[in-house]
Amino acid sequence: MKNIQIYTDGSSRGNPGPGGYGVILETQGYSKEISAGFKKTTNNRMELMAVIIGLESLKVKPSNVMIYSDSKYVIDAVEKKWVLKWEKTNFKNKKNPDLWERFLKIFRCHNVIFSWIKGHNNHRQNERCDFLAVKAALGKELIEDEFYENL
Repeated sequence: MKNIQIYTDGSSRGNPGPGGYGVILETQGYSKEISAGFKKTTNNRMELMAVIIGLESLKVKPSNVMIYSDSKYVIDAVEKKWVLKWEKTNFKNKKNPDLWERFLKIFRCHNVIFSWIKGHNNHRQNERCDFLAVKAALGKELIEDEFYENL
């Protein structure tokens, strides 16, 4: 089974506002960067989207995956099993149900461990993901976050 590290970060310029995510995938000397920007979204949506995109980008299933994130929102929801309780209530009165459902689908395909890292603390990959997320949020070709914009 492959061992993969995924570094993630999300950003929004205003909350809500234009936003983006940045992802770095690393395994055995290979590295890939992924980012995209959205017209109107939130920071938490971009933090979660970064994790989802990272996992969805993996070709080998299952893989052993270590996800590094500075998002307590994402990490606590998973590690404290809140998201499983939310799922049982069909995400009633919870934010971002579309992304949490998408997350759980891909999360269950891999062996995933989360590691929290302090943001803006000179962690090389986290700083790079932040740069990618901000650059994407400031881009000219922003995607519509259809679920969020149609609330």
